Amino acid sequence: MTTPSGGPPPDDDDRPRRERDTEPIPRARPDDGPGFGDGPAFGDGPAYSPGASYSEDAGYGGSSRRDWDRDPEGYRVPPTITEDELAGLRVDASGMPLGTRRVLPLEDEPTPLVARYLFPTERYRGEWKRHWIHLATPLTVGVLATFVLGYLSGFLAGQDSGALTTVAVILWFAVIGWVAWRVADWYYDRFILTNKRVMVVNGIVTRQVAMMPLLRVTDMKYEQSPLGRTLNYGTFVLESAGQEQALREVKHLPNPNELYLRVVEEMYEPQAVEARLGKEADEAKADDGA
Repeated sequence: MTTPSGGPPPDDDDRPRRERDTEPIPRARPDDGPGFGDGPAFGDGPAYSPGASYSEDAGYGGSSRRDWDRDPEGYRVPPTITEDELAGLRVDASGMPLGTRRVLPLEDEPTPLVARYLFPTERYRGEWKRHWIHLATPLTVGVLATFVLGYLSGFLAGQDSGALTTVAVILWFAVIGWVAWRVADWYYDRFILTNKRVMVVNGIVTRQVAMMPLLRVTDMKYEQSPLGRTLNYGTFVLESAGQEQALREVKHLPNPNELYLRVVEEMYEPQAVEARLGKEADEAKADDGA
């Protein structure tokens, strides 16, 4: 409603409200908010200004906006997430992760040394020899005996002590034989994992087979000394209902973290193991067909 001269009537009470509603919205500055691109947010209108919930110290998800990057126009943009960081979050149709495995691939077949101790319906998961640190003591004894007895044999030979020289040489052969026996025993000593139990097989002349069903394992842990963390070996401790077991402590196992994940996965997520094995078998067949 206007007067004949074109101006608003003197008693127009809505004039202040109309003037306030038609005031232009100020354009957001680059430093005021996280930024929504180079142009206006919707249509031809101006870009939105930041709300009260986006302060200078807190941004999306509680992360600091001071850590955000800036585009060439000066607007803040969220941090860039690489494909490697997203790989661990992606899964296939079966629910299996598509990223890098946390555990190593499973072996296909047991060695003849281990196969004789598995029954037909048991599924083999892997076998491990003890870490080479298990041989530290016999190898050290063999090296020291070689130097000491070699020097002693040479000294006795210079003194024309033929009998004592022979004794020193025989003693050296005995030490080396003991070292060779310990190395052979290390080679035949295996830690074995199946879908039903864990086993330790050792001994050359007298074979010893200790086992524990996975269903009876109530607690499992591994320990690493500072040297073990440096050389990547550890000691596994298995508990079963508080009873004394033949297989309770297994020392000097290699890659303890990977082995721990392998055993725990077999105990609590056997379906995941089967799914991964089936997927690997399908991939192998596809590669062979190609």
